[in-house]
Amino acid sequence: MDRKTEVIALIKNDFMKCQKILSALGHETRQAIIVALIESTCDSGLRIGEITNLTHISKQAVSHHLKVLRDSEIVSTRKEGTMTFYHIDVHSKLGLLSMLTDHMREALKEFYGI
Repeated sequence: MDRKTEVIALIKNDFMKCQKILSALGHETRQAIIVALIESTCDSGLRIGEITNLTHISKQAVSHHLKVLRDSEIVSTRKEGTMTFYHIDVHSKLGLLSMLTDHMREALKEFYGI
């Protein structure tokens, strides 16, 4: 297998690993929720009501989109009694995106001089 074929296979594999993440990040509402979680000065996470207030998105929509973000392992939860706090998962799959872009950047540089 030549070098270019190896690199393309690696990038295809990266894309497969990132499908859930790319899909989750591709929605404007989920992007707004992620920005709200990152902007928050609350290091313990935010509750759905707080996210609703920050994003001006309905509670039902926030709940749905948080489920997608949890399923893609971008957001995690922490329970405190009956309250659930949502936060960006620092051990999330987001690192896979970095790997994908790094591999793509390296391929473009190596094979196209870009």
